[in-house]
Amino acid sequence: MSDPVKPSLVGLTREGLKLALAGMGVEPKHQSMRANQLWNGLYVQGATDFGAMTTLAKSFRAELDGAFSLQRPEIVTAQVSADGTRKWLIRFGPGIEVETVYIPDEERGTLCISSQVGCTLNCRFCHTGTQKLVRNLTVAEIVWQVMIARDDLLEWPRAGRNSEDRQITNVVMMGMGEPLYNFENVRDALAIVSDGEGLSVSKRRITLSTAGVVPMIPKAGEEIGAMLAISLHAARDEVRDVLVPLNKKYPIKELLNACRNYPGLSNARRITFEYVMLKGVNDSMADAKELVRVIGGIPAKINLIPFNPWPGAPYKCSEWEQIETFGEYVNRAGYASPIRTPRGRDIMAACGQLKSESVKQRASDRIAEMRSSELSRMPH
Repeated sequence: MSDPVKPSLVGLTREGLKLALAGMGVEPKHQSMRANQLWNGLYVQGATDFGAMTTLAKSFRAELDGAFSLQRPEIVTAQVSADGTRKWLIRFGPGIEVETVYIPDEERGTLCISSQVGCTLNCRFCHTGTQKLVRNLTVAEIVWQVMIARDDLLEWPRAGRNSEDRQITNVVMMGMGEPLYNFENVRDALAIVSDGEGLSVSKRRITLSTAGVVPMIPKAGEEIGAMLAISLHAARDEVRDVLVPLNKKYPIKELLNACRNYPGLSNARRITFEYVMLKGVNDSMADAKELVRVIGGIPAKINLIPFNPWPGAPYKCSEWEQIETFGEYVNRAGYASPIRTPRGRDIMAACGQLKSESVKQRASDRIAEMRSSELSRMPH
């Protein structure tokens, strides 16, 4: 966990770094240069202590060390799946924990990061949705997830890596939480992640996934400019109302109109529609036909996601043959419809399975306390 006394420099803009330097008494004429040196140390070198920032004078490094911290948050657990998927449970403070997942593939390595501790959306098929919202993540807490993954994957120059050797090629905001309900912090964090002189992940390789917060979608296109993914999961309002309760506020027609008007939308910048396959719920051929009808005219691809069960889940995954039949129909209609291979199921790292261990532990503690209280009230 970060030093509670000394603030971290992670998450500050270059202007924020200048202000921090001004607070230390650095003269205005030196602030831009020093801010750029710090930026390089943080996001190019991945420094975890000021001593490693050798472009700065030794005495100045000592001053910085006295005023600020570069300590990473605590990694509570780090798991590696049989298929190479990695999952980290990261603690930012008491009860403030999120899960971050790295999924290696032949042609890419995708880091799935979180935007909130918990979630307010209560999507029926999502494990995170069973956890109440604790709070939004800060800019630093979002950026730290990328930095911690790079630490573990030995991606910094100190480990002998250069940008061409990076394992993390793509970043997706598909972890815990609804990114558009933490808009400013997500926007500012992704600006750091995509900065060409810093963490340097191209905006074309950053995807923001939303359950459909319609008023924020144009703003996301204008101010973030990442690729857009929509957690659609149903083509009829009566089904989506149950699966994604947010649909009652922003129904499918409104959501898809916002998609049609998404800034920068083109065949080269398609919208991804995520569609979890639930047996007997949304996987019929009638559902496939309605899906093709409602998204008509939107440059898009459809990611078909076999449902990843979790303890107590209310649904079952569609039969594989049915998923393939569904996908073939969508594909013949002109939409790429890859079936997402489930990854990291053995470590509960698959799509829709993320959930903070601390919250689960606190829930079990509460149950134990309730049982203890009930026992104490029983007549002896």
